[in-house]
Amino acid sequence: MHVLIVKLSSIGDVVHTLPAAALLRRALPDARIAWLVERRAGAILKDSPVIDELIEFDSRAWRKDFFSGSGIGEVRARLGELREAPGVNGKGRADIALDFQGLIKSGLLAFASRAKRRIGFETNDLREKPSRVFLTEQVETSELKHVIEKNLALARAALSDSSKPTSQTYLSNSDYEFPISTSTDDERYVDAIIENMRAGFAIINPGGGWPTKLWPSERYAGLADWLWRDCALASFVTYGPGEEALARSVADGARSGTARPIASTLKQYVALARRASLFVGGDTGPLHLAAASGTPIVGLYGPTSAERNGPFDLRDITVGRDLWCRADCHRRSCWHWECMDIPLSDVQRAIVKRLSSAQEKRH
Repeated sequence: MHVLIVKLSSIGDVVHTLPAAALLRRALPDARIAWLVERRAGAILKDSPVIDELIEFDSRAWRKDFFSGSGIGEVRARLGELREAPGVNGKGRADIALDFQGLIKSGLLAFASRAKRRIGFETNDLREKPSRVFLTEQVETSELKHVIEKNLALARAALSDSSKPTSQTYLSNSDYEFPISTSTDDERYVDAIIENMRAGFAIINPGGGWPTKLWPSERYAGLADWLWRDCALASFVTYGPGEEALARSVADGARSGTARPIASTLKQYVALARRASLFVGGDTGPLHLAAASGTPIVGLYGPTSAERNGPFDLRDITVGRDLWCRADCHRRSCWHWECMDIPLSDVQRAIVKRLSSAQEKRH
């Protein structure tokens, strides 16, 4: 059997789909599982033990160069990969395509695979509702709260003839699997960073992708000072592309001198997160990678839903403001900024509580 996973981006979304891929691999040990992903999010999937083939592409480049010869040529080449990958009895098509993205773009790619079964979310859960025309099956998912549970519902539908999941079929959040592999070089990179440290450390991630997800850099700086003074934790300030200046402003604003900007690949970040005592940051890829790594988390949530996208460990804590406009917000720009105007003291209280629960588990 050949199964095609279509989950294009972003990093957090890809991480949230990994438990579904792991479930498919456990249930179908002899199947060929391919994953179609945007190139910039694909790095975290490389060498994953549950994936046989990674098909990467750059949709931004496609849109930019679509009408040029090179653009059309790359589109044809990538669609050819979908059709030529070995399936049942060597036939060049997927048996099942799972659209975990819910976009017209992802639906079209699933359709292009020529899979007989093309499974996706029910219409209310599709990000672009017209994408339903590319699906042969839709799974009831709107009653499920967390996006990981929604993704698991699609995987379970692929394993049965029924598109209606039952509640008792779901894993508990403690059983979620995130098969992310790190190399010896990734571990050595972290070894070198922490070699001379005399204390534990926290990861502070001030970036957020959207301006509406950002907490003020001066509050992160104050938090770093407090983490050192009251919790004996140094801080590594992590950042993604285009966020280095933000990370340096946090580190420079910390008067204790214990906050250090750290550049890393996604795999190096995972190796770092697996050793961290705490993660503090907004709803973005690094938070979800930290959650997948088992790092204790205090998440700062504004325009997005912690219930849907938040960390899944019941001991983790999300902090936000209960405002009239937060329901179904997801705005990338806004005329006001109240939702992320979270007092530093609220975050400190959440950290004390989360570190305490982590300590209780160790004992």
